[in-house]
Formats: sequence, C-alpha cells, structure tokens
Amino acid sequence: MKVIVGTKEEVVRKAAQRYVELLNRKPEAVLGLATGSTPLDLYAELARLCAEGKLSFAKAKSFNLDEYIGLEGTHDQSYRYFMDHNLFEHIDIRPENTHVPSGFVKDDAEAELYDAEIAAAGGVDLQLLGIGNNGHIGFNEPLTPFTSLTHIVKLTESTREANKRFFNSIDEVPTHAVTMGIHTVMLAKSIILMAFGTGKAEIIKATVEGRPTISVPASLLQLHEDVEVYLDHDAASLLS
Repeated sequence: MKVIVGTKEEVVRKAAQRYVELLNRKPEAVLGLATGSTPLDLYAELARLCAEGKLSFAKAKSFNLDEYIGLEGTHDQSYRYFMDHNLFEHIDIRPENTHVPSGFVKDDAEAELYDAEIAAAGGVDLQLLGIGNNGHIGFNEPLTPFTSLTHIVKLTESTREANKRFFNSIDEVPTHAVTMGIHTVMLAKSIILMAFGTGKAEIIKATVEGRPTISVPASLLQLHEDVEVYLDHDAASLLS
C-alpha cells in the first residue's frame, strides 16, 4: 500500500490526477466507482476537470460497487440516482457505458452475472473505494469470504444505522444490498481507497498496519499489488 496524506483538498486533487493520467493514456478505461459522502469532492473535481477539457470520459466505462436491494434507479436514495446526480450528469460519459448492479437480482447466481459484464469490458482499470467504520468495502461486511464475487448481502445493523441519516427513519433503510465481492474488487488492476476524518482513524490503522483478515475486509487490500490510500491528516492520525 502507498499512503498519501495531506489536507482533504490536496489528496482529492492528487486522486483526481490518477484519472487524468489513466484516461489520457487509455481513453477507453474501465472505472470502478463508489458512492457515499467520501467520493463527493473527488467527483466534483473530476467534473471540473472534464468541463475544462483536461480529461474526457467519452470512451470510458464504469461499474459501480453496489446497490440497495428493492430500490428503483429513480429512487433518490438508490446508488444509480446518486451516481447520475453527483457525477454522470456532469461529465461526458455515455449513459449506456455506466453500470450499477441491479437492485432486483433474485439470488447470488444472478448477481454474479455482473462479474461477467466486468470481464467482458476488459476488467476494471482503477477501482475507487471508501471504507466503513467496521472495515467494509462496498457492502462486504466483516467475515465476507475472500473469494466472494458479486452477491446479495444482509446489511448489519451498524451499517443500516450509519445510512439512516439519508432516509426518513431506520425502517426505510433497506435490509439487503447487492455488492461486488472482495474477489471482484481484488481483480481490479489498481485500487484507490479514500478516507477522511478522525472517525476513520482507527479502522485506517487496522487496514494499513494490521494483519490482513476477513474480520477487517479492507485490510485484505494489503494483498493487492497496486493500492493507493488517500487520507486527510485526521484519518491518518493513528498511523505509526
């Protein structure tokens, strides 16, 4: 793992340059994307660079990590809606080249068809990740098998509680999601993990300096050959 630390603004700009370099070198690159509050500033920076003509997504394809089970793409808390409104509508990517797992898959066998789509596109060149307070990446909660492909997962109460702020009540938060598996994520050629704030400091220490274990899914990224971790000073505050 390569760890990049700075102010939030500094590390967002540095992460954005990875996309400029990749898309200038390989315009048809396949991007693995994430939702949540962590990538919002990065998406705004990518949109700004695209508007200024410094990078183009016109030939790129994207595959998102996850989606809630049971939410239509038009639901304002679906991850398809999030991506459309926070990134896709502000860059020149072709809508048909953007992929988000279906929130209506019936079983894991159907969910794994997403892996086949990714493979058919040539595999993910650069996968973006946030990290949950319990170390989850995507919705791969602790003890998710290292060999997991895209699958349906029952959300832990801590994850549902963390996402409650986006809904009117905890009762509205979906109980299940479909997510790329850990193996799916590890197949990406390069990975970026971003984390900000003191609330992520403990889990970042376990991820970067702890022993790789399925109890902390993000720690398994230590086993990948090309991972960059972008942190502000607060998130990095417990690293030795």
